[in-house]
Formats: sequence, structure tokens, C-alpha cells
Amino acid sequence: MANLCDEIEAFLKRQIAEAEQNILEIQRSSLAERFGCVPSQITYVLETRFSLDKGYLVESRRGGGGFIRIIKITHESAEEVLDFVNLNIGRVLTQDKAKNLVELLVEKNIITPRESDIMLSAMDRNTLGIELPERDRLRARLLRSMVFAILRSGR
Repeated sequence: MANLCDEIEAFLKRQIAEAEQNILEIQRSSLAERFGCVPSQITYVLETRFSLDKGYLVESRRGGGGFIRIIKITHESAEEVLDFVNLNIGRVLTQDKAKNLVELLVEKNIITPRESDIMLSAMDRNTLGIELPERDRLRARLLRSMVFAILRSGR
């Protein structure tokens, strides 16, 4: 299934890149038909690969005339990206969501891949070494602190 998910993700990203204003509207059933899969696989790809922490907003309307609208969130400045990341950290932060947010910072050239590795290492479950839910709270505080440090440095 991972290979099919990769294909669906790549297809959708190409479509979004070609779309006006980075907005793609498509029917779940026609997409499932195109890839020879069930609509729930499309839903899985949308939930795991097009989440808010990855820089996408997904709107979905089910039913006969239902559609999926995928909007790639674009930011004009590094400060806007950092604000977006900060708003999406919340009080708790899973390791996967932290990874997605840090990857967004790399994608937008706000941090280097080396800085990403350091941040992810500091927030890794093995490094933190405490039980849930406190681990996710600590991870959120760590990432927020690192984002504010980047903002203060003027990057």
C-alpha cells in the first residue's frame, strides 16, 4: 500500500502545483477509480500526507456531489512560516507531527538540514526518555522554544 500511497501523493502534489492558487478540487471516487483503489485509501493518503502540519488544508464534502479540496498553504515570509508552525504546535506534540513541522521549516529554507537533525534528535522519544503524555507536552515546549529562538535570530 505504501507504493500506491506514494503514487497518489505524487499525483496530487503535481496537480496542486499546476492548479491556480495552489488549490485542487477533485472527486474522491474518480481519484480512487484512477488508481484502482477504494476511496478509504484516498482518505488515508489525505490524512497522512496532506495534513495541516505538512502545510496543507483539506476540505471534504461527502455524498453524491462530494469533493475534496486541497489547499497548499503558502507563506510569503519566514516569519509567517514560523508563526504558522508556532500556531500548530499546541500544548502537546507527537513525534510525527514535530517531524512534519520541522520538515516544513527545511522546505521553506528557514532552517538547514543540519539544524533539522539537531532539533529532531532533541525531541526524539528516546532522548526525552519520559512517559506519555508528559513527553508530548515537553516536545511541544521544546519546539516552541526553538521556533522562538529562530524568530529572535532574525532568520
